[in-house]
Amino acid sequence: MDGVVANYGATELPEEAQRQAPRRHPVSTWAEILPARTAPQRLGHHWSDLSANASEPNAFAEPWFAAAALRHLELASDIQMLEVWSGGTGEPSLIGLLPLCVSRGYGRIPVKFVENWLHFHSFLGTPAVRAGRERDFWSAALAALDRSAWATNFLHLRDLVEDGPVHRGLIAAADGLGRPCDTVYRMERALLESSLSPQDYYERTVRKKKRKELKRLSSRLAELGTVETRTLAAEADLGDWCDAFLALERSGWKGEFGSALGCSRSTELFFREALAGAFKAGKLDFLRLDLDGRPIAMLVNFLTAPGSFSFKIAFDEDYARFSPGVLIQIENFRILERDEVRWMDSCAVAEHPMINSLWGERRPIVRVTVPLGRPLHRLVFRMCRLVENSSAKLRRVRGNALQQQGQNDE
Repeated sequence: MDGVVANYGATELPEEAQRQAPRRHPVSTWAEILPARTAPQRLGHHWSDLSANASEPNAFAEPWFAAAALRHLELASDIQMLEVWSGGTGEPSLIGLLPLCVSRGYGRIPVKFVENWLHFHSFLGTPAVRAGRERDFWSAALAALDRSAWATNFLHLRDLVEDGPVHRGLIAAADGLGRPCDTVYRMERALLESSLSPQDYYERTVRKKKRKELKRLSSRLAELGTVETRTLAAEADLGDWCDAFLALERSGWKGEFGSALGCSRSTELFFREALAGAFKAGKLDFLRLDLDGRPIAMLVNFLTAPGSFSFKIAFDEDYARFSPGVLIQIENFRILERDEVRWMDSCAVAEHPMINSLWGERRPIVRVTVPLGRPLHRLVFRMCRLVENSSAKLRRVRGNALQQQGQNDE
C-alpha cells in the first residue's frame, strides 16, 4: 500500500519517503498510513513518549505489547498503522497511532470496511492518542482515510471506552465534518476501582456467605501443604514463570481445545516477548499461588498508571474444588494499595460470573462506526446502518413476543 500524508487532505508519497518517518512537514498536523510491521523500528522513542502521555491508558497499545503481536501473530501481515504527527520547525511530535485493517463482512452484510486491528489477545481497542489532542488526531485520521484508495466505506472501531476522551474526540471530529459517529454495540465489564483497603473492599463487595465459603476452601487447601502467594521480582526468573504459566494453562480446557498460548509456537513467543517487554518497562505484575512451591494459579497484570489491566489467568484444574482462580483474585485486591494505580480493567466478557461476583464496578465498552467521505462510501454506511437498526428492532419485537408468551403460559 502507498503511504498517505494528510492535512485535512492527502497526497501519495514515493516509496523511499515511506521509510523516512518522522519527517518535517510544511503543515502543522499530518497523517501517514504505513505498514504496521515496520512501526516499532521506525517510531522508536516517539512511540514510548506517546504512551507516556496518552489521554487513556491502554496496555494493548503500548510499544512492547504491539511489537510482540506484530512480530509473532499470524494475523499481523496486512495491518497498516495510521500515524498522526504534529510539529513545525523542530522535531515532529507523534500525537496518535491506530493500527488498521480492511475487513470483509459487516455482520451478515457482504461489504468491505476499515476497522481497528484487534487480535484474540488484545482486549481494548482505544488508540494511543496524546492527551489534549484527541480531536486533532481524529480529524487528521479521517481526512487521511477519506483520500486513501486503500480505505473503503466506513471506519468501524471496536472496544473503545464509552465517553472517554478518545471517544469524545472522535465524536467531535466527526461532527465537525458533518458525519455521524454511531454507537452500534455496548457492553459493560468488571472494573476494580476504589479508595478502600483490600480487606474493606472485599468485605463490602463480596457477600458474607461467599466470603465464609472461600475462607473454608482456603483452609482446606492449607491442609494439603504450604500455601504461598508470590509476585515476580527478578527478571532472571521470568522465563521459568512463563514456562509454569504456559504449562498450567495448557493442562486445562484451553489446552484440550487448542486455544492455550502454548498450543502454538507463534502465540507462545508473543506471550514471552510481551511479558519481557512489560517487565523491562516496569509494567508487569505477575502473581502466583503456590502449594508446596508448585503453582496452582497464576495471574498476569499490566500496570499502565493510572490504570491497569488483568491480562491472563491460569489455574490447575486438579485443584478446581478449592477455587484457586478465585483465591488468587482475592490476593489481587492488593493492587488497591498502589498509589499510582487507580483502577484495573478485568478484560473479561460481560456478565462474567467469577469476576463480576468479586469486583463491584463496571466499565462501559462500545463499538462505533463513522462513514468515510466519498458519496458512495456514505451511501454504503447508511444502507448498513439501516439493515443493522432493522435487525435490532426485529430482535426486540421477537424478544417482547416471547416474553409475553411466557407470561401468558404462567
